Amino acid sequence: MPSHLSADHPAAQPPGRGQVDALITQARRLKGEVDAVRRDTQGDGADDPHGRWERALYDLALHQLEDLDEHLAQLRDGPRPEPAPQTPVPAARTAPGSPAGGSLLSRVGSAEWDLLTDAATWSPELYAILGRDPATPPLTLDELPSLVLEEDRPRLTAMVTGCLVDARRIDGEFRILRPGGEVRTVHMMGEPVLDADGSTASMWAVLRDVSELRRSQRAVSETRDSLQRHRHQAQTEHRLAVELQEAVLPAWRGTLRLPHHGRESLDLSGRYLPATTSTLVGGDWYDALELPGGDTLLSVGDLTGHGPATTSHMAMLLGALRGMAMAGTRPGPLMAWLNQLLDTTAQPALGSAVCCRYRPETRTLVWAHAGHPAPLLFRDGRGRRLSAPDGVLLGATSGATYGEAEETLEAGDLLLLYTDGLVPGRAADPAAGDRLLGLAPRFAAARTAEDCVRAVVEELGETGREDDACVLVARVTA
Repeated sequence: MPSHLSADHPAAQPPGRGQVDALITQARRLKGEVDAVRRDTQGDGADDPHGRWERALYDLALHQLEDLDEHLAQLRDGPRPEPAPQTPVPAARTAPGSPAGGSLLSRVGSAEWDLLTDAATWSPELYAILGRDPATPPLTLDELPSLVLEEDRPRLTAMVTGCLVDARRIDGEFRILRPGGEVRTVHMMGEPVLDADGSTASMWAVLRDVSELRRSQRAVSETRDSLQRHRHQAQTEHRLAVELQEAVLPAWRGTLRLPHHGRESLDLSGRYLPATTSTLVGGDWYDALELPGGDTLLSVGDLTGHGPATTSHMAMLLGALRGMAMAGTRPGPLMAWLNQLLDTTAQPALGSAVCCRYRPETRTLVWAHAGHPAPLLFRDGRGRRLSAPDGVLLGATSGATYGEAEETLEAGDLLLLYTDGLVPGRAADPAAGDRLLGLAPRFAAARTAEDCVRAVVEELGETGREDDACVLVARVTA
């Protein structure tokens, strides 16, 4: 094939074989490293939008590296020899029946069209790409659009006309319809070949089947769009969950002030500790509420799951708990009603909770729990777990009954309620209670409930937490 600049211009010499071999070695080494990373990524089993986007990018990178490898090999080895004219290709082995995928060398072909003689020359690879029988003559420029999808024909005509009339380079794509109805995408690059007078004598072109490459690029684009939609949805859900949580929970930090009508009997402080390894908002809550007659309701709880659905369930449960407590329902029956409520919701859920009712006149604490860690009682520099009555998880079984326990407190006693997941990195670890009991000396030296909550946070930390958690401290002051 003559030079693309001029029929009289000598062709440039190819690079040395050793240089090309070095480039091939580098390309294959990089391809192997990318493939190893891709296999490790697939081994993680991630099937979320981010994981699918990553895998699509790895596949695209490998596809392009494979093409680069075979491009360099073709550059090193030179054009494939054309079959001898006297040896026809058997019909059973013609291009129309062979796949258009395969190696890069089978996906890159070349052609030249002589404008003076109207002759055309095609490489064997181009026959395979276009699905033509090599025994048939190559198509002329006027006949070539017959293989192209109708909506892409104007694009091909414009590219060829610009090359022949204005001597512009060709660089564009169009789709062809192969025998059997298969549609393939072909990328065409070409230039005019000028004669001594500067007129266009012929046109040469390199055509490449880029169907798989474009499919990989579409996969990257689609997974990227899916990832962006997923992130936007996650951000929206997170914002809704946080707003709902903030609407129903007390302040995350600081001392809780109840509207006491008489002498203040409890010094209260609570803290919500969000997960730091995830942006998902869970169903943990803590609450303190003054009841008619001067009693105080103390509760903490946790619903399984994360996101707006879980937070809305938490809000529903907390609202029901407050309402029944205000109506005078004792902790045991109250837990039974909450269990029934969860059992009859449209989206069943599981939860744990502890509910305490404190009567200041007698310093009596009546409490019940539903599969939740028992409250911790600290007195005179020592701590212990309260003996827990019977109580299964909320939503676990219909018609469950919940026992009650009673404890008489003393002035200066400190009651600590918490949800699991308090120990960073180890959600639902029973060691959380032991570590909290170890804080008894610090609690004894603390002046306020807020100082005690601060000691808990300092001991267990606010970072590295896989799940959210709540702490509620009540100190008997009178």
